[in-house]
Amino acid sequence: MSAGVGQAIFTAECSHTFHFSCISTSVAQGRLVCPLCNAQWRELPSVRTLPLPSSMPPTLPRQPFPRMEPMHGVQPPPPRHQPVPAAQPPALRPAEPQAFDDDDPVDPPVSGHDGQRREAAAAATCGHLVVTTHTEYSAIARDSSHDNFAVLVHIKAPGIVGGEGGASASDDDVPRAPIDLVTVLDVSGSMRRSKLALMKQAMGFVIDTLGPDDRLSVVSFSSAARRVTRLLRMSDTIGKSLATEAVGSLTACGGTNIAEGLRTAARVLDERRHRNAVSSVILLSDGRDNHNIRRTRDSVTSYDVLVPPSFVPTGAVGDWSAPIHTFGFGHNHDAAAMHAIAEATGGTFSYIENEAVIQDAFAQCIGGLLTVVAQEARIDIASVHPGVRITSVKSGRYESRVDGDGRSASVAVGELYADEERRFLLFLSVPPADATDGETPLIRVRCGYREAAGGAHVDVAAEETVVARPEDAADTERSAEVERERVRVAAVEDIAAARAAAERGAHGEAAQILGSRRRAVARSSAARGGGDDPESAALGRELRWMCKRVATRESYRESGRAYVLAGLSSHEQQRASSRQLRPLRQALAGGDEGGGGEAMSSVVSAFAQTRSAVGAGDMEAVGKDTDLMECFGGGGPGGDAGASSAAPAEPEGATENEEEAEATSSYLTPAMRAMLLRSRRARKAAAEQQEQQQSEAAEEAGSSGSKEVPDQ
Repeated sequence: MSAGVGQAIFTAECSHTFHFSCISTSVAQGRLVCPLCNAQWRELPSVRTLPLPSSMPPTLPRQPFPRMEPMHGVQPPPPRHQPVPAAQPPALRPAEPQAFDDDDPVDPPVSGHDGQRREAAAAATCGHLVVTTHTEYSAIARDSSHDNFAVLVHIKAPGIVGGEGGASASDDDVPRAPIDLVTVLDVSGSMRRSKLALMKQAMGFVIDTLGPDDRLSVVSFSSAARRVTRLLRMSDTIGKSLATEAVGSLTACGGTNIAEGLRTAARVLDERRHRNAVSSVILLSDGRDNHNIRRTRDSVTSYDVLVPPSFVPTGAVGDWSAPIHTFGFGHNHDAAAMHAIAEATGGTFSYIENEAVIQDAFAQCIGGLLTVVAQEARIDIASVHPGVRITSVKSGRYESRVDGDGRSASVAVGELYADEERRFLLFLSVPPADATDGETPLIRVRCGYREAAGGAHVDVAAEETVVARPEDAADTERSAEVERERVRVAAVEDIAAARAAAERGAHGEAAQILGSRRRAVARSSAARGGGDDPESAALGRELRWMCKRVATRESYRESGRAYVLAGLSSHEQQRASSRQLRPLRQALAGGDEGGGGEAMSSVVSAFAQTRSAVGAGDMEAVGKDTDLMECFGGGGPGGDAGASSAAPAEPEGATENEEEAEATSSYLTPAMRAMLLRSRRARKAAAEQQEQQQSEAAEEAGSSGSKEVPDQ
């Protein structure tokens, strides 16, 4: 035993450490194995035997305690005036069990015979999922046909009782679907010092937030991977304290083996004996996999080797695959790999450039995961009129299918968080109408899903979609909802095109694509119609920031690639991802990792590069693109040389961060916003407490110093 901060510490043979009072109680109740790794113990803390509670069966049959042997190699604590040496990784790791089937039990699922629990689960959500449709125009002239008539299918998931102003996702009194969460954490050498401390702080917030029915397993990886804790139930202080101590014991060293970390996480979920209704994985890394990925200049890197097959959705009913939500930490992570992992498994990719707010990124993700209300959601569309055909579906990353005859289509949506929305554009071929037809029935839309909390299957339908057929429809206005989605889909396609251009080194072309799209968004009727369309305004700001970050090779390498990929991840799934950013000027000037100063100096000459990239014939169009000029700090081909080479005019740091945050928050749900606010308040309180402690320590040091000064 060694002295801790006010409590005795017991270090087991397997290298895990525990508060003596906690572990002695556990041993006295007959648990003779490590609570974290299930390793059999031979040396036990000396405790008095306590009666075993009848409601808590022992892990192993009760046996007489073996004779206690002295614990060798335990050093006394250092004197208080000496600094405590940094923690070193234990020399011996406990042997992992052959199968990860030692997960904590869960409450039995709600069955059809358990009416009271089913009613409580159903009452926790505000009704059922809602399906609506919007036609591009309310009327088409009777004698006209339309080969590309757009219909918007809109679904919105039910909310959770209490909502944003009442119960939050972590409230124990709110019935919801419990989650099995596996966090896969990078503890390679580059995570030393502040990064590791910030990650531990963020994990502490996650542990505190999980409810009594949720289970958590922690996996760490560097050159190899290990399961730090089994799937522990967060039902009492023991489960949470064990998880907290396990996270606190993590140390950073070695290389980066993302594939092995995910393979270990796959084993945790594949081999568990029990299952909660929701399963998910969070992956955090600040580096590049240097054990499995071979990168060459002449070939496209494939990241398939990083994703275990069991994580890839099959689309089958009852598919237990879990999405992997990835978080790229700092400037040196492999954004393309993290995006590919999330994309292959149905997760989201988030970019944490500002390392100090990693907790906020985790909080936003957890706010969604703890409010899953619908699973296996699927939209089915059927043509009603014999002449109407479905030609295509714009569904982003969601799998869609159109039958060969165009009479039916479907979209596999999967899981939905409380209050989440999805919008999909259908394009129809509509024939002319008969002289006696006042309207043409177009499609019927249904959505089937399984309630996550109650397990019941629900099938909802929208009203039949029709379009009026007057003799003249020249004055019919376009639907604002359809136009807004058309603008968003076109913007996502251009973001993908700009990314492709930047990847091949055509940064001037990438900036021009994004600048032109921003002007198109500003000209759209959705943006101009009401004069105050927040979604169009947010999209325009996002395109502006993307334009700046793809403008040069250096800025794209430093932050642009990750920023663009996080945006694509969010838009293609219509789900909030996190982009926790530093001010752009600070990012381009380079942070504590260095190397970014070249980016700022390169931006000033980017417009000249664009001249040669697009050719003289296109420069007039480029010169009219005021958004592109903003990327390069103003000026243009007709301006003076000083203007074209000036540094970009940046807003103040605080304003810029606020605008960038708004540009990425279009898909935030009320629960995500509430959890994000909770995290920010917790960080603020922790910072104030730390500042107060430092102030008190400084005062105490000053007071003691003044007493030691001899009288002159």
